[in-house]
Amino acid sequence: MFNKKIVAYTLLGSMLAFGSTQAHEFKLGQLEIGHPYSRAMLPMAKVGGGYLKITNSGPADRLISITSERSATVEIHEMKMNGAVMEMRELDGGLAIPANSTVELKPGSYHLMFMNVTQPFKQDEMIKATLVFEKAGSVDVEFSVGPVAGDKGHAAHSEHGK
Repeated sequence: MFNKKIVAYTLLGSMLAFGSTQAHEFKLGQLEIGHPYSRAMLPMAKVGGGYLKITNSGPADRLISITSERSATVEIHEMKMNGAVMEMRELDGGLAIPANSTVELKPGSYHLMFMNVTQPFKQDEMIKATLVFEKAGSVDVEFSVGPVAGDKGHAAHSEHGK
């Protein structure tokens, strides 16, 4: 019976640990923020990217700002093609989150830029940040940091402003 208890507790612990590493979501009212992530930065880099998915099951809202102790500012950016030229610009009014929709911040599209980072992001650490929405308010999240040149199941993305 002793061995069965050890096996049961080990299995339960493994399931809890696996579940907590797989589930990396945050909720604020009818907004669900799915798996915020970033990439490890090179030692002298001062800018890092941030990516996540926002699912809105309620009325329209807007992501208006982000703060993090690890960077002086965090900007919401958009990348898009203008003819044959890729352009990146900050979204001055924030990012619209339409009613009953999902908006994904990902490489080559909408994304966050951690500007003037105080300490480069290192693989396997978590970067704390606060997302502020126009109607829903604010929510604390953590960005999971993957490797510099690869991804841990995330879409590949590039860093800006090195």
